[in-house]
Amino acid sequence: MTIIDTHAHVYVQEFDSDLIEMLQRAKDSDIKKILMPAIDSETHNAMLSVEKLNSEFCYSMMGVHPCSIKENYKGELKIAWNFLEQRKFIAVGEIGLDFYWDKTYVKEQIAAFNEQIEWALHFDLPISIHSRDAMDECIQIVAEHQKGKLKGVFHCFSGNAEQAAKAINLGFYLGIGGVLTFKNSGLDKVIVDVPIGNIILETDAPYLAPVPYRGKRNEPAYLQNVIEKLSQIMGMSKEEIAEQTTTNAEKLFVC
Repeated sequence: MTIIDTHAHVYVQEFDSDLIEMLQRAKDSDIKKILMPAIDSETHNAMLSVEKLNSEFCYSMMGVHPCSIKENYKGELKIAWNFLEQRKFIAVGEIGLDFYWDKTYVKEQIAAFNEQIEWALHFDLPISIHSRDAMDECIQIVAEHQKGKLKGVFHCFSGNAEQAAKAINLGFYLGIGGVLTFKNSGLDKVIVDVPIGNIILETDAPYLAPVPYRGKRNEPAYLQNVIEKLSQIMGMSKEEIAEQTTTNAEKLFVC
């Protein structure tokens, strides 16, 4: 069994004390690659350092998280753009919209999302979309840019069946992680009708740990719990789930 964690912030301070051990647990749990979405300029160097030390295992994206879009967002975008011009990244991400915590910078978030989508088209890279309390808005923006070349994933998908269908019709994958195991998330009822060919796996570590680790620090090794739940929902073996989602991830990210 081989598994790709398509979205894990394993470079943040929550892993400072046991990074090497945590990565070994991932390998022992059949994780063969970890894709790391960027946050902002405060953590880019940490992410790239983890990648450099684990070059055959950890792969970096580049972009600016919507929660990091403030008054100085143009400066943040410039820094990310400069990195993209210097070297190859696995994707542009994590980008998108977050209307959950604060709506002060909605216009700026929308502008930054649009600009970073254009970067992805320019560099022929997929995008990893953060869409908290903004699924419909993200779908609309993606649709406006989709002229046959835009590709990516709706990271941590938690939308309804209609939104899932719209995302898939736009040629996008759904990123599924620990939320699937939450008792009252309702995601299981949505995912049951989604073809396995449209799903990729992720943890969003250190956040959103699956049951039975909910409330604790998440890590890539816990994807086994997500696979077990997805296996029950889909009526497929864990090996089949792992094989197909890994194939999907490799197709999307060319990794």
